[in-house]
Amino acid sequence: MANKNLNAAKTAKKDEFYTQLTDIERELQHYWQHFRDKVVLCNCDDPYESNFFKYFALRFNQLGLKKLICTCYNGSPVQGNELMIDFGDFTNEPKKIAYKVEITEVKDLNGDGAVDLSDVQYLLKNDKNVIGTLKTGDFRDPECIELLKQADIVVTNPPFSLFREYISQLMEYKKKFLIIGNQNAITYKEIYPLILNNELWMGYHSGHTWFAVPDDYEIPDFYDLNDTKRLRSNGYAYRDGRLWRNLGNICWFTNLDHQKRHEEIDLICRYSHEEYPYYENYDAIEVNKATNIPYDYEGKMGVPVTFLEKYNPEQFEIIGISLVLGTTKPKDLPKSKQGGPAFYIKRNGEYQRLFARIVIRNKHPQMI
Repeated sequence: MANKNLNAAKTAKKDEFYTQLTDIERELQHYWQHFRDKVVLCNCDDPYESNFFKYFALRFNQLGLKKLICTCYNGSPVQGNELMIDFGDFTNEPKKIAYKVEITEVKDLNGDGAVDLSDVQYLLKNDKNVIGTLKTGDFRDPECIELLKQADIVVTNPPFSLFREYISQLMEYKKKFLIIGNQNAITYKEIYPLILNNELWMGYHSGHTWFAVPDDYEIPDFYDLNDTKRLRSNGYAYRDGRLWRNLGNICWFTNLDHQKRHEEIDLICRYSHEEYPYYENYDAIEVNKATNIPYDYEGKMGVPVTFLEKYNPEQFEIIGISLVLGTTKPKDLPKSKQGGPAFYIKRNGEYQRLFARIVIRNKHPQMI
C-alpha cells in the first residue's frame, strides 16, 4: 500500500491545484438545504490551506453542520501557502505530512463578537483534540475509509488522474457528494453508466476555470512569467505573485438534487430531414447543440455531452452513449477513417466521425 500511495501522490501532483474560494462559493450556494445536521468530509484537502476547509469552517454555523472533517495525503503539492494559518506547535512539523482536522463546533473564541477565520485559527492552535496526523492520508487507506464511513456528504476537488477510483469509492459506500472534475470523465466506462441510471449528474456551473498552481508545479522553462500574452495563449497567467492555470471543460459532479436539474430546455426548433441528418451506423438523428433539439421529434437523438449541463430527467430520457452504441461502423467506411466506437454522418459524400454523443429521447414531444 505504501508504494501504491507514493505512486498515486506522484501522479496526482500533475493535476492537483488550488480551487478558488469564489468558485466554491458560487457552486455551493445552490445546495445549502442539504447540509443541515450533516457530517461533511473534504478528503483531498489539506486542512492547513484548503479553500474547501475555509468555506465550511467559516459557514459551519450558517449551514448547521454536525461535523467537518478535512484530510490530505502525504506529498500533497498544494501544501504550504493557501491559508497560511499559524498552527502553533504544528508549524514545527515537516511539510508534506498527512493531516486531519475534525471540527464539531465553531464559536467566537477570541471574543470579538463575530465568528470568522481568526476563531478557526484559535481553535486549531489551542484545541489539539481537533487536529492530528494520518499514516498516508490517501483516500483509499483504511483509516481514511473509516472517516468516509462517518460522512454524510463529501465535497472536494480530487486529483483528476484518480477520478475513476474516487467516484467508485463514493458509490461503493453510498455517499452523497459534490466534487470537481473534468467533463471528459463523462465518457469513462465507470462514469457514464451512473449518468444513464440517474445516480450522478452535473452541478450548476461548468466551463473554463482558473486554478492556482502549486509552487513546485513543473511548467516549460521557456514560459516567461513576464510574457503575459504567451502565458495566456498556453492557458497560464501570472498575477499577485503566483502562477495560475486555466483548465477547460471543468464541471461539478454530484448526486445532490438542485433546482437547475428541474428546469426545462426551451425548445424552439422544428424537425426537418435536411437539418437533422441520420447517423450512418445508428438509428438516431444528429443534433449538434442542446438548444437545437427539435420540439416535435419523438425518436432517438444524439447530442454532445455538454447537453448534460442542461439535462432535466423529467423532460428527457437518456438511452445511451455513442462509445457503446456506435460499435457497428458503416460497411464502406475507409480504413483511414476507422477509430474507436463513435457515430458517423455523411456530408458531401465524406464520412465524418463525431465526438462522443449522448443518445436521448424527448419524453413529451409537441406533435403539432
